[in-house]
Amino acid sequence: MEFKKSVLALMLGSSIMLAACGGGDDAAKDTADDATVEETETEAPATDEGTEETTASAGEEVYQQSCLSCHGGNLEGGFGPALDKAGAEYSKDEILDIIHNGKGQMPPNVVEGEEAEAVAAWLAEKK
Repeated sequence: MEFKKSVLALMLGSSIMLAACGGGDDAAKDTADDATVEETETEAPATDEGTEETTASAGEEVYQQSCLSCHGGNLEGGFGPALDKAGAEYSKDEILDIIHNGKGQMPPNVVEGEEAEAVAAWLAEKK
């Protein structure tokens, strides 16, 4: 009986993890990408002063949508490693490289383009 519970828990956990980390519908991704582009275009600051703040908030927003399920709501880690001090260990370019190429269990290109840049910049500030 205990073995059956363990197997059931393992299967349920694996299903949740796979659902949270990818395998989505490409059409849904395209729609989400279009919405993000529209939001970014309408929220762009007029001066350079707000650019860093906008990038940071955009990076945090993308993290909440795409990374939270594995790295935790407070960057504390979970299935993936903690990222609360990612900037102390990696530069923005190194973080961007990990986002593009994956590392360990993390698949490559979980986020791409400007979203990847924003997340890398935001995480590089975490020291």
